Amino acid sequence: MSEGDTNALRAEALESLLVERGIVRPEVVDAIIRRFEQDIGPMNGARAVARVWVDPGYRARLLADPWAAIAELGVTVIPDAPLVVVENSPTAHNVVVCTLCSCYPSGLLGLPPSWYKSPPYRSRMVREPRALLAEMGLALPADVEVRVWDSSAEMRYMVLPERPAGTDAMNEEELAALVTRDAMIGVAKAGRPREAGGGG
Repeated sequence: MSEGDTNALRAEALESLLVERGIVRPEVVDAIIRRFEQDIGPMNGARAVARVWVDPGYRARLLADPWAAIAELGVTVIPDAPLVVVENSPTAHNVVVCTLCSCYPSGLLGLPPSWYKSPPYRSRMVREPRALLAEMGLALPADVEVRVWDSSAEMRYMVLPERPAGTDAMNEEELAALVTRDAMIGVAKAGRPREAGGGG
């Protein structure tokens, strides 16, 4: 059992005990988890993506040495493994999976979604990524290559999504609001301006 799995079991046991004794309500725990999943955590990665979209020099630094580039933003993260940033383009789409467990750069993307840890996602994303992405709402043209990256305890991955069309006049903060956790995993594209505010 990995350290991450052990920590997850400890957290579940602690949560169960606190709920059982009436110290916390389950809905409060759920609300806190949702906030970390959708708002707080993913904003670290989203800030890096938005900076790339406005600063080509930062893009080069992020691709060359991701943790050092992220530190430039004043983001305090504890690198749990080397990080590789893979960049989407009009001809190639990247998606991340962890086939063994649920390795994931939580300091940048927030808590991993439940589907990321599920056996169907972990197996099907390797065998039939295009079909699974379509089922998840991302239909890619046949001429776009799909590249699947297997995250592990030794290496983490983050997807650098393409900048959406129609965002030239937007500032960095506005752009960051378009970047969801799912876009940085690769199961979605960055939102368009009218779609901002979604949790991914």
